[in-house]
Amino acid sequence: MFGLGMGELLIILAVVILMFGAKKIPQLGEGMGKAIKSFKKGLNEEEDKDDKNKNS
Repeated sequence: MFGLGMGELLIILAVVILMFGAKKIPQLGEGMGKAIKSFKKGLNEEEDKDDKNKNS
């Protein structure tokens, strides 16, 4: 997985937990999920606008 071994992934996870705390991690994940969903929605809306402009 991206050239990272299990040891490196555990160290990264430990650093993230230390930085943000265990209670903040689910909130960070939720926020990132919403951001990605919004970004994809925006891309699809732009494609739809472009298609409508080409057909007019």
